[in-house]
Amino acid sequence: MNFPLSLSRRTALRGLGISLGLPWFESIVPRAAAASIAPTPPQRMAFIFVPNGVHLPDWTPETEGYGFDLPFILDPLAPVKDDLMVITGLTHDKGRANGDGPGDHARSASVFLTGAQPRKTNGADIRSGMSVDQVAAQAAGKLTRFASLELGCEPGRSAGNCDSGYSCAYSSSISWSGSASPLGKETNPRFVFERLFGNGKAKEMDKNKIRRDALKKSILDFISEDAQKLQAKLGRADQHKLDEYLTGVREVERRIEITESEPQHSADIDYPIPEGIPGDYGQHLRLMSDMMVLAFQTDSTRISTCMFADAGSNRSYKAIDVPDGHHALSHHRGDAEKHAKIRKINQFHVAQLSYFLQKLKATPDGHGNLLDNSMIVYGSGLSDGDRHNNENLPVLLAGHGGGSVDTGRHLKVPTETPMCNLYMSLLDRFGASVDFIGDSTGRLSGLQI
Repeated sequence: MNFPLSLSRRTALRGLGISLGLPWFESIVPRAAAASIAPTPPQRMAFIFVPNGVHLPDWTPETEGYGFDLPFILDPLAPVKDDLMVITGLTHDKGRANGDGPGDHARSASVFLTGAQPRKTNGADIRSGMSVDQVAAQAAGKLTRFASLELGCEPGRSAGNCDSGYSCAYSSSISWSGSASPLGKETNPRFVFERLFGNGKAKEMDKNKIRRDALKKSILDFISEDAQKLQAKLGRADQHKLDEYLTGVREVERRIEITESEPQHSADIDYPIPEGIPGDYGQHLRLMSDMMVLAFQTDSTRISTCMFADAGSNRSYKAIDVPDGHHALSHHRGDAEKHAKIRKINQFHVAQLSYFLQKLKATPDGHGNLLDNSMIVYGSGLSDGDRHNNENLPVLLAGHGGGSVDTGRHLKVPTETPMCNLYMSLLDRFGASVDFIGDSTGRLSGLQI
């Protein structure tokens, strides 16, 4: 009788500063598990933020429940429609002024995952609340190489006044490890790639990268010996899975190399692009999605956040024939031409989300795929960019949560239901239950029928 390999989930392929984590193999069973019992893949969570609200008439499905038609903005999600839920009616009350005056954009980002009223200050005395991703990271972070992964596509600033007296830290961060501790995000795909697959201390990793670059080889060249030894021990199905995985890693590495060789300039943004960051915004977003997929696939982390753009972003979108700034357009005052441009921007963002979800769905995980074992929240902290309102937020929940989320539906919840009630329910499914988060009033019913 052939028993599965007794390898640890921490097993990695190594060579010259490289530590390449492995995907989930049927042949790999934790030592403590019985040979006849297949291990259960872990749950993952990701939270994706988009700025300036959306054009709700082209976002909201006309019918509730199953069988709804995807409106214009959500149309790119057709390949994964059965794997997601559109939720309408959720509110972030603490994103409202509540006596603090202007600053809706800064509040919309800081409240997105915290549900806490930010202190209005542009000094060092910032204060919000712990975000849901970091609550989960406290519970599961010790099980993985990285407790969480914070990504973004605009660098932002951590100090200064960015919105009517609110610190830039509020506008450029959605992840907070504590009430006064916003977490910085990485915007360079190369740095994320090196972090995921580097091995050793920072100085060591830098030296080894210089040596690898001088040799002009792929990271896979340095772990080939380990890979060949592992291939010989795996079953046929897992050998194929390893081949696919290594091919996928090389493809991402190749795309990063291409962006690094291209002129780093884009008319879509008004700040200098550091080396390694693609000039094409769509390519940048897709590479960051690839980083999250690789991180989940190798169990490097189970929790990630990604800001498609900072709160109040005025990025232009010439690639989709929208040369206007996003923030400026969001103040549409009912202008039909501006509405048409806004919905194109909204659809572009959703198309990048669809890319991420399809990559998750195409990545095997246990007896299913990564999307089966994930819960992905996508949305904005504002509903309409012109009204700056915080009720009836545009929210999508994708992934099946290991079978605990009934997808393929449009779920309407009572008006003023706290967004944090959704987070409470997700934390329960993640195995990180808490008594409250932000302004939660309980759990969100209806996620599973």
